[in-house]
Amino acid sequence: MAKKTVATLQKGKKDMAKIILTEKSEKTGAYTFREIMVPADKAKEYLQ
Repeated sequence: MAKKTVATLQKGKKDMAKIILTEKSEKTGAYTFREIMVPADKAKEYLQ
């Protein structure tokens, strides 16, 4: 099961959100993390 975390970052005039997705490997049971930077207004659309 993947867990989601969203942190908002401000750079200049453009607001960005850093989305961190946590995924558990079925083979090893280890957790891996994926980090994605998206515009803040698109963050909710990406998570749906």
